[in-house]
Amino acid sequence: MNKQIYDLKELFEISKSLNSTLDFTILIDSLLLICMAQLKVLKVGLFVRKHLDSDEFSLHRNYTGFDIDHALTYAIPESHDLIKLFNNKYGCYTLNDIRNENVSLEDLAPVTNLEPSLLVPLQAQGKINGIIMMGERIEEGEFDSYEKEYILNVASLASIAINNAGLFEMATTDMMTKLKLKHYLFSILNEWLGNARISQDFSLLMFDIDFFKRVNDTYGHSCGDMVLKYVARILLDNIRSSDVAARYGGEEFVILVSQPGKNMALKIAERIRKTIEESEIIYKEQILKITISCGVVCYEHGLDISSEHMIDRADKALYHSKQAGRNRITFSEK
Repeated sequence: MNKQIYDLKELFEISKSLNSTLDFTILIDSLLLICMAQLKVLKVGLFVRKHLDSDEFSLHRNYTGFDIDHALTYAIPESHDLIKLFNNKYGCYTLNDIRNENVSLEDLAPVTNLEPSLLVPLQAQGKINGIIMMGERIEEGEFDSYEKEYILNVASLASIAINNAGLFEMATTDMMTKLKLKHYLFSILNEWLGNARISQDFSLLMFDIDFFKRVNDTYGHSCGDMVLKYVARILLDNIRSSDVAARYGGEEFVILVSQPGKNMALKIAERIRKTIEESEIIYKEQILKITISCGVVCYEHGLDISSEHMIDRADKALYHSKQAGRNRITFSEK
């Protein structure tokens, strides 16, 4: 009885912790730590949708302890029989439990080769929205029925928190490009400015697609939308989870880089510029080549400046790139 009371108190604290943020990155980090501490495992990972419209659950960077081969893809398709099993018979499963349910795991070799001790689905509103993968236990032996029930309670709390974070993500995301909306960008920028005055600096990168109106006029707006989505994907592929990429308006984009320093900001901007310059977009058998221009500004520690001031500096630097011939980067000096 004392253990049950203690566990209920722990679940209450876990619920408060998981529901204290709608930031997906912070939520995932919190969940991984909770799983390791409360479920007493040395390794833990979380499969979730990488994007709002993704049709698979990916491990991506959401793990700790596991020895991951970055050349492999760790993902479970939403259409896989394993997900159907989780939907039809919700519970904790070992790999042997899954095989005993006549579910083949041969096409999930990268996942099974990690030798998880338990796979626990997260279910909210009748749908699977994630899978917890636990590694070896600190204590010897398998999980008993009471421990599995406790794990499912943790999973239920986690699934609700992830669902809430997903709803927040939808409200702050441009659904075409999957980048953040302008109002969210300013809220994060103001938050970072408040933190930067105390501690760490950061950078702001503003991009604009060169001659984008010509693309729309020549090939139509459906082609223009394809170009916007293509550029947005490159932006997302070249930032870390701690950075923020947003669609500022039309064909303009902004990236907030959490790591301070002019060199880092210019390195990221140049990597994006070069990747886009060297890429080809195929639209109705037509090969399109596009370029982008960029303006970069770094927050200078100790200055009492506003978000509008930083945006204005980046915009002027971007304008200079346009005037100087496009397909280039301009850094806004002090």
